[in-house]
Amino acid sequence: MFRAQPMSRVTLWLLASEAADTALLLARHSVFAPVLERDEQMPEAPAERYREVFQEADSRLSKILEHYGGENGAAAGLAIAPPIPAAAVAPNLVELSELNDWLKALWQTCSATSLAEQRIEEERKRLAALRETFARLETLNLDISRLFKLDSLLDARLGQVPSGNVRRLKESLALAGYLLSVFDTHEGQAFAVVAGPRGAEEGMGGVLSQAGWRELKVPEELRRHPEAVRRFLNLESEHLEASHSGHRRAISDSLSQYGERIQGARVQLALARPLAEASINGVRGKGQLAVFTGWVPKQALGELTRALEDRFHGRYLIDMRAPRREENAQVPSLLLYPLWLRPFVPLVKSYGIPRYGEFDPSLVFALTYLLLFGAMFGDVGHGGVILLLAVLFYRKLGPLAWLGIAAGVVSMGFGLLYGSIFGYESLIEPVWLSPLHDPIRILTVAILFGVGFIVFTLLANSYNKLSAGHLGEALFDSTGLAGLIFYLGAAGGLAGEAGMPAVSGLSTAAWSLALIGITVVALFKWVETPATLGERVLVTAIETLETGINLFANTLSFMRVAAFSLNHVALALAVFTIAGGLGTTGHGLTLFLGNVAIIVLEGGIVAIQALRLMYYEGFSRFFNGDGTEFVPLKLVGVK
Repeated sequence: MFRAQPMSRVTLWLLASEAADTALLLARHSVFAPVLERDEQMPEAPAERYREVFQEADSRLSKILEHYGGENGAAAGLAIAPPIPAAAVAPNLVELSELNDWLKALWQTCSATSLAEQRIEEERKRLAALRETFARLETLNLDISRLFKLDSLLDARLGQVPSGNVRRLKESLALAGYLLSVFDTHEGQAFAVVAGPRGAEEGMGGVLSQAGWRELKVPEELRRHPEAVRRFLNLESEHLEASHSGHRRAISDSLSQYGERIQGARVQLALARPLAEASINGVRGKGQLAVFTGWVPKQALGELTRALEDRFHGRYLIDMRAPRREENAQVPSLLLYPLWLRPFVPLVKSYGIPRYGEFDPSLVFALTYLLLFGAMFGDVGHGGVILLLAVLFYRKLGPLAWLGIAAGVVSMGFGLLYGSIFGYESLIEPVWLSPLHDPIRILTVAILFGVGFIVFTLLANSYNKLSAGHLGEALFDSTGLAGLIFYLGAAGGLAGEAGMPAVSGLSTAAWSLALIGITVVALFKWVETPATLGERVLVTAIETLETGINLFANTLSFMRVAAFSLNHVALALAVFTIAGGLGTTGHGLTLFLGNVAIIVLEGGIVAIQALRLMYYEGFSRFFNGDGTEFVPLKLVGVK
């Protein structure tokens, strides 16, 4: 229903010295998507050096902005990119190089400050670790260094052991004349001192290891009296805070000095970005001449040419032409959707982007997906819950909330048609039918819907083939009009054999139509198969047989629509049956939890099944999805 906006191939010749201003003008209008065009007469890349310098400057500016982040950066106005003046011009290569050199020098200064900050942060972490260790040792209230004297008569060890092993370890150590004293516990670990006479330590390692003992490393700074350690830690904290404050002041002073120029650099790089991006694949040249090549929406050509004339006053040459049919695969697609349809577009794009000139299935997808979901999950109460949840979580879900709202409304609509409210089918009369009481009818409707959907996919594929210039495939292939004639004839013949009143007298004509269609398909396969006689016969027979099998297998897949509508009722009956055998509290709780399970589990499964039908029985038949989105040059601020 929606087609990509008509595109024009635009080639723009101008002076290489004005390439940056040209790219900026194109970016301001956001209508030019550059594309690489090989041209032996224009072999050079005049903006390559420009792009290299821009990338260096942009990287350095990002690091500088990160360095000046936080409160100081916000105070200096760096948190928000400055506006770009309407009359601003892009910097040339010389100006960009000078800016890059200045950013390089500034980053060297910032880097030195950053390294100092990193060292301060590392010292803070080390001091925090010392404080944590000291907090455990402080309860000993003794000079730790005495425990570790080499000439001491005492063999002392500090460590931790699982709290559950303390008693057993204490008994084992007592046999060797050692004492164990716990001075702290934390998260199932006991921190303890083990002490005994030196000379009796042989075999102690094995005893401790079996109990899960781990030595507690005591840094040199803590191997002194607690008062001395406390003074040391406080002095170290004061020194670090003073250093940190000094660095913060230095950064603040630097911001005051360079903040305005940094913002100016952001503007200059924003102005330079269009040429840097266009140079990747859309700018060629030779000598003093540069050429921009790209795609522009046809409706924007008039405005663009007027802007070029106002800016360059004839110092350019522009060539415009419609895309050739063989270029359709390379032309970007610009698709515009109404607001109500946009929530469904990501689901289509997850399969692929419509190729230029290809039928865009977004509208059909939205309508059919909702119809399938509602048919399989028709219930006024369950649909109302989905609607309510989508509304309540509107802010978090964003555009997807509209998908939930639409699904809930359609589910409620089918619930009225089925006469179902939270699984109860006796509260209201069905407007149309009850799936539980009329399963054959709902199955017939599902298959007829499948037939209609397959017919649509064959028509859409024929349209796509004609747009791409493949007339033979559009008319005679199994997925073209010949396949459609066979499918309609065979479907009508089968319906007549089944006794459907509408086609009861047309069975012979329908089978004749099917025979004509499959014969045309077989002849087309025969002509299109470049092989020996035997191979041609085999390929034609297999592909012709596959035509019928695939078409009707895809049609039968729509039986799941009826199956899930019946399954919805069956699950509700199962919940009612379980609840009926329970007391008042259990009855109510079972009904509540059962309905929650139906909404969450079956709702999710139905959503997936509807998506599967659209992808595999629909899109795979006519939608290539190998296009590219139209992404024009845009004027944006530096990160």
